[in-house]
Amino acid sequence: MYLKRFPLIRSRLLHTTAPARYFGPCKTTEPTFDKILIANRGEIACRVIRTAKRMGIKTVAVYSDADANSLFVREADEAFRVGPAPTSQSYLNVEAIMDAIKTSGAQAVHPGYGFLSENAGFVKRLDAAGVSFIGPKEYAMAAMGDKIQSKIIAKEAGVNTIPGYDGVVRDAEHAVEIAEDIGYPVMLKASAGGGGKGMRIAHSASEVHEGFKLASDEAQSSFGDNRILVEKFIEEPRHIEIQIIADGQGNVLWLPERECSIQRRNQKVIEEAPSTHLDADTRRKMGEQAVALARNVGYNSAGTVEFLVDKHRNFYFLEMNTRLQVEHPITEYITGFDLVEEMIRSAAGLPLTTTDQSAVKINGWAIESRVYAEDPEKYLPSIGTLSKYQEPRSWRVENDVRCDSGISEGSEISMFYDPMICKLSTHGATRADAIATMNHALDRYLIKGVTHNIPLLRDVVSNNDFGSGRITTAFLAEHYPGGFKGHRLTSETAGQLATASAAMQFIRQARESSDHVAARVAEYVLLLPQLQDDGSVHKLEARVSLALDSAAVNLQGTNSFTATTVYDNGEYPPTTSKLDISWDVDMPFVELCQPSQGNALTLQYLDPLPLGFRVQFMGTKFDIDVLLPRQRELLRFMKEKERLDTSKLVLSPMPGTIVSVAIAPGDVVAEGAEVAVVEAMKMQNVLRAPRAGTIKAVHVQPGATVGGDDILIELEDE
Repeated sequence: MYLKRFPLIRSRLLHTTAPARYFGPCKTTEPTFDKILIANRGEIACRVIRTAKRMGIKTVAVYSDADANSLFVREADEAFRVGPAPTSQSYLNVEAIMDAIKTSGAQAVHPGYGFLSENAGFVKRLDAAGVSFIGPKEYAMAAMGDKIQSKIIAKEAGVNTIPGYDGVVRDAEHAVEIAEDIGYPVMLKASAGGGGKGMRIAHSASEVHEGFKLASDEAQSSFGDNRILVEKFIEEPRHIEIQIIADGQGNVLWLPERECSIQRRNQKVIEEAPSTHLDADTRRKMGEQAVALARNVGYNSAGTVEFLVDKHRNFYFLEMNTRLQVEHPITEYITGFDLVEEMIRSAAGLPLTTTDQSAVKINGWAIESRVYAEDPEKYLPSIGTLSKYQEPRSWRVENDVRCDSGISEGSEISMFYDPMICKLSTHGATRADAIATMNHALDRYLIKGVTHNIPLLRDVVSNNDFGSGRITTAFLAEHYPGGFKGHRLTSETAGQLATASAAMQFIRQARESSDHVAARVAEYVLLLPQLQDDGSVHKLEARVSLALDSAAVNLQGTNSFTATTVYDNGEYPPTTSKLDISWDVDMPFVELCQPSQGNALTLQYLDPLPLGFRVQFMGTKFDIDVLLPRQRELLRFMKEKERLDTSKLVLSPMPGTIVSVAIAPGDVVAEGAEVAVVEAMKMQNVLRAPRAGTIKAVHVQPGATVGGDDILIELEDE
C-alpha cells in the first residue's frame, strides 16, 4: 500500500512559525470545513496550512519519500505517504491521494498550484466521492484550463485575444504551416498547465521544429498532455495579470493587477503589484474583461486572467489560470484579502468576504522575488542540503517583509521538484519603499549549501531601468545577453566593497590577536574580482589605508574608520571617506554605513580563504584577496594554475535524467549540434556539441541518472 500515516513525532511540537498578519484578522465566523487535505507540497502547502489554522480547520498533508521530513509535513495535523519521489508516482498519483482523503476523513481538498490543481478529472473524482474541491467547478476548469478552448471562450466573452490558431496542432509540420501563416515570431506553448513549462519562442521553421518537440515533451512530462498551440508572439510585451475571486452565488470581483514581466525561460522571476504601466482606465477595462470571462463560464474561487500589454497599453488575453497563483502574496499585501480564505469560503458555499467592487482599494506597493536554487547565469537548477539558512525579517515596519517558504536549515533541495526556495515579498507605501526593502531583505537572506539566484534578483531590483519601470518580458535577455555573471563593480560599489573588506580584515585580525589596543592604523592591498564587458574577470587592485577613529577596536558591535583608497586601473579616482562597520561575533551579517553618502548596506561574510575571504555583496559572491603590501609584491612571482580543457567534453550542466541521446561514437557533428537532452525539475535542456568534430565516446543512454558536471560525451582530439 502507498498509504502510510505519518507519526506525529516530538519535533512537530518544537517547530514554531512566527505569527504573520499580512491580511488582518480572520474574517470568517461561519462554519466551513472541519478538515481539509492539501494535495501539494513545499511552500504552498505551508501557506494553505497557515490560513486553515487561522480559520480553525485541521489539515492533512500528503508526501513522497523525498519529502518525508519536510516542513509542511511537520506543520500539518496529519500526513500520509503517497509514493516514491517521482511526481507521477506521488503528487500526481490520484489513487493514493483519494485513499488518503478517505482514510483521513477530509471534507475538502486544496490543490495549491501545479500538480493536480488544474486537473478536471481529479475534480470529477472528488465530486463523485462527495468531497469539496477548493477551486473552480470541473466544467469551468475544463473550459479555461485548456488554452485552445479558453481562447475561443474569451473571444465569445468579448475579451481581446492574440492572433493565432484556435485548433489542436497535429505535429511539427503543421506547426510550421501555422507559423508561416501567422508570421514569425510565434509562441509554442502547452495547451494544458502553465508555469512556463512547455513553452518556446520560434523565429524560423527550424526553430519551430525543434521547439515543438521540446515543448510537447515538457508538456507531457509536466501535465500528462502533450497538445501544443501556436500563436503570434507580441514583441516588447509586458506580462500583466488580473486576479479575480468569485463565489457560488454570482459574485465576482477583480483585484488590482500584478506585473510579471521579469521572466526567464517564460517563468516569472520578479513580480510587483500594481504595475507602473497601467493607468486607472486601462486597469478598469482589464478588470472588467476578466470578470466578463469568469461570468461567461460560471467561475467560482480564485483565478487569474493573464494579459500581454504592449507599449500603447493595448492588451490581449493570454490565458486563465484556474488556481491560486504563485505570486498571490503581493496581491494580498496591497488589498488585505486572504485569497486562500476566500477560496475556502467559496468551496463551502459562503459568499466572498466583500461583494462590493468599490471596496477594493490599492494600499501601497508590493514586490515578490522568487528565490530559486539555481545557477543565475544559465538558469540551471542546483540540488543539495541547506547547510545554513536564515530568512530576512521585517525591516522598517512590522510585516514589510514576507517569506513564503517550505524549508528550514538542513532541508534538502531535490532534483525531483521545482527548485524554488522561497517567495520573498516586500511592501512599502511607495514603489521606492518596496524596492529599498527588497534590496535590504535580499542582502539579509543567508543561504549556503546550494547555488541560488539572489545575485540576479539583487542586480535586477537595483537596476536603474527596473527602478524607473522600463521593463518588458525581454528584460533579462536585453540586460544580460550573455547570461548574468554577477554584479559588475562601479566606482561607487568598488569603493564600498574595498573599504568594507579592509575594515573586516582589520577587525578579524584584532579578534585573533591578544592585543587589540595597540593597532590603530593598517594598510592593505585588496584584489577584487572585476567583471569585464566580454564576461571575463580581472582583479581590480585597491590599496586601502585605514585609521581607527577610537582608541581600541570594538570586538563586538560597531567600529568607525577613516579610509583612503587608491586604485590601479586609472579609471576610479582616489577617495577618502568615513565608514562605520557593525559586525557581531559569530554572525555573517556586516553592516556598512557611510555617513557622508547617507547609505547603508549589508554584506555577508561567508567563508575564510587562503589569502582573504568570500563575501556576498550586492547579492554576488566575491572571493577577495586581502594582502599586506609585501605579500602583494611577492604574489606577482606566483604562477597561475593551468585550467582543465573541457573543449572536447560535453558535461551535464545539472543533476538530472537523460531523455535522449542524438549521436553515437564515430558520428561527425557540427558545433552547436544537439547531442543529448537532460531533464531536471520538469524542464528539458538541450546539450550541444562544444565544437565540430568526431564523437569519441558516449557514456550515457536514455533513462540514465546523472550528476552535475558528469562527463556525458567525448570528442576526438583535434
